Amino acid sequence: MTLQGWFLILGFVALLLALTKPVGIWLFTLYEGRRTPLHVVLGPVERGFYKLAGIDPTVEQGWRRYALHMLLFNATLMAFTYAVLRLQGVLPGNPQGLAGLSPNLAFNTAISFTTNTNWQSYGGESTMSNLSQMLGLTIHNFLSAATGIALAFALFRGFARRESKAIGNFWADVTRVTLYVLLPISIVYALFLIASGVPQTMAGVVEVQTLEGAKQSLLLGPVASQEAIKMLGTNGGGFFNANSAHPFENPTALTNLMQMLSIFLIGFGLTWTFGKAVGNPRQGWAILSAMVILFLAGVTITYAQEAAGSPVLHHLGVTGGNMEGKEVRFGIAASALFSVVTTAASCGAVNSMHDSFTALGGLVPLFNMQLGEVVIGGVGAGIYGFLLFAILAVFVAGLMVGRTPEYVGKKIEAREVKLAVLAIAVLPLMILGLTALSSVLAQGLAGPLNRGPHGFSEILYAFTSAVGNNGSAFAGLTANTPYYNGLLGVAMWVGRFFIIVPMLAIAGGLAAKKYTPESAGSFPTTGGLWIGLLVGIVLILGGLTFLPSLALGPIADHLAMISGKLS
Repeated sequence: MTLQGWFLILGFVALLLALTKPVGIWLFTLYEGRRTPLHVVLGPVERGFYKLAGIDPTVEQGWRRYALHMLLFNATLMAFTYAVLRLQGVLPGNPQGLAGLSPNLAFNTAISFTTNTNWQSYGGESTMSNLSQMLGLTIHNFLSAATGIALAFALFRGFARRESKAIGNFWADVTRVTLYVLLPISIVYALFLIASGVPQTMAGVVEVQTLEGAKQSLLLGPVASQEAIKMLGTNGGGFFNANSAHPFENPTALTNLMQMLSIFLIGFGLTWTFGKAVGNPRQGWAILSAMVILFLAGVTITYAQEAAGSPVLHHLGVTGGNMEGKEVRFGIAASALFSVVTTAASCGAVNSMHDSFTALGGLVPLFNMQLGEVVIGGVGAGIYGFLLFAILAVFVAGLMVGRTPEYVGKKIEAREVKLAVLAIAVLPLMILGLTALSSVLAQGLAGPLNRGPHGFSEILYAFTSAVGNNGSAFAGLTANTPYYNGLLGVAMWVGRFFIIVPMLAIAGGLAAKKYTPESAGSFPTTGGLWIGLLVGIVLILGGLTFLPSLALGPIADHLAMISGKLS
């Protein structure tokens, strides 16, 4: 480890903390439905959408109607994308003449981008036409991210409102977030990427002459526009197979820093928005503090393990840190930081290959996803996932003080606790169940490149990434098979929407409750004790649930490594 590496990590966190309140203020303006400076230009566009769709944005919805509209919207988009991918071979915008995708790969990819997972069982530049990238995939990068933020707004209203039957209007929330947050930032961001050397063209292939005089074909396309929203919306799907390790997606150290900042930007801002929505910004800072503690712990472990390298190689005389699978232009610190950022935020973009990390260095990204999108998390999904853990934490605190638990003025009763447990239980049931199944069936065992603990880790990582809506992978797994495409597709759908529906039910129940002022017997939910309890609940639930699987995979892999064996 170096001082330069730690300066990068701490400077990265400091920049985000400085941006938290400005971003939070902007998001709070949209949460309340107030005008922004951009309404002068985009207001007519917003009203035009409502008129075209026959929607009255002032009519609010109860949680059931909000959930139904959200599900129908996403199911329709998934069907549309499936059709585009299947018909790719006969549609325009296909300069390479690529064929349509197989039914199982189109199914997997359509669900993947609908759920904000962006798992890719394919190589982007050799599989997707420009039209498929822009119309089939990039549209989801905007709308799946907007859906996540809209859902966070709905839960905020549940905590903030008093004796209300409504939690907002889904269509208005999605439209405003897309028009006034995701679109303008993505335009500016894409222009920055173009200026930095990221391609943005409808050309498919260009021929260049190398320094040795040979001819080489370079694949191009509308990369910058997809790259911007890929990061900002915590989507993660790369235009190229190498993702953000590819110089056309991530050419410089500055673009690398900007990509990491954009992954966390909205997640940080939403914590302040939550605090403001419930009338106490300290509530938001408390949640952010717990998130940052978990994040820094993960970065410290990963950076230390990658900087230490492999004792097996050291014994052979190869000293230094672990550079396998990493870009020289980024190095160990930036690669370790990126890996923790992308898995803490359920983004899935990568600038290095996680399969090549040391055993414990690769354990941290895996464990981040197993915690359920709560270490910053995806746009919207992170904060509402963390609030589910907050409900459980305040329930435990209520048991300690011997009274009905309360959080931000709302009594947390049996209904809320049961629904929170139901939502949180989705991850271990799906991850561990599907991993166990794939570890014994021939179709599942045909996927891993490695045998032993590392091969098990490849399977475990794939289902953790899918259910956690992350999308990154231990690249050793061959997933483009009917078995994995089908099972991972189901995992992604369940991991997204089987958590959202109970969460919206919680929002509806909380909105209908009266406000309960804090009293001398209330457990304080803004101080160090509360932050420690939040961190403890997250780690205990994650540790108790997933420790056995981690022991069979990364931990066993690490023990084998320090004993001089390589799997």
